[in-house]
Amino acid sequence: MSQISVFDMKGSKVSDLELDDKVFGIEPNKTVMHAMVVNYLANQRQGTQSTLTRSEVSGGGRKPWRQKGTGHARQGSTRSPQWTHGGVALGPKPRSYRYSINKKEKRLAMKSALSSKVLDSDMIVVDEIKVEDYKTKTVVEMLKALGAEKKALIVTDGADKVLVKSAANIPGVKTATVGTLSVYDILNYDKFVVAKDAVAKIEEVYA
Repeated sequence: MSQISVFDMKGSKVSDLELDDKVFGIEPNKTVMHAMVVNYLANQRQGTQSTLTRSEVSGGGRKPWRQKGTGHARQGSTRSPQWTHGGVALGPKPRSYRYSINKKEKRLAMKSALSSKVLDSDMIVVDEIKVEDYKTKTVVEMLKALGAEKKALIVTDGADKVLVKSAANIPGVKTATVGTLSVYDILNYDKFVVAKDAVAKIEEVYA
């Protein structure tokens, strides 16, 4: 088992923590992580774009000229796709972009993402993340002390309303719980700041 330092919110080391190599010590699988990120982004798409076909564009009910003898190509409507103000041929319609990935791949992608943070020394374990009042300053000072001022993902064991609201307006900072953790978020943020009890919960879920 590999060891990682545990800090308090002021940035002082308080102890060491042994990490389960089955979760935090595997060889990261880049292919599966990429597939998981693409899946996450696809599932975020609303798919509400829509174009009008020739039957949905107003007008065009009258044949513009007679069938024969004019020298023009025959036309049945001024709302055909080749006309200005005509309908769109084979244009996009509302659809769902969602698709699923099997559980084994999901678990492997999550373990790979967590292990990559440990390998890159971007995982910071905090003894206890606790904010007493709704104060952004407290979270900013904690991140500065931990060397995670830029993009940071703060993960706790359970939902903490005070922490979420205190960190909500800090640029580049996001809060999450073990239950809402995603591979995309882990890879998207520079630093993975996680509470000690959340580490135990992650190992319990993914070991």
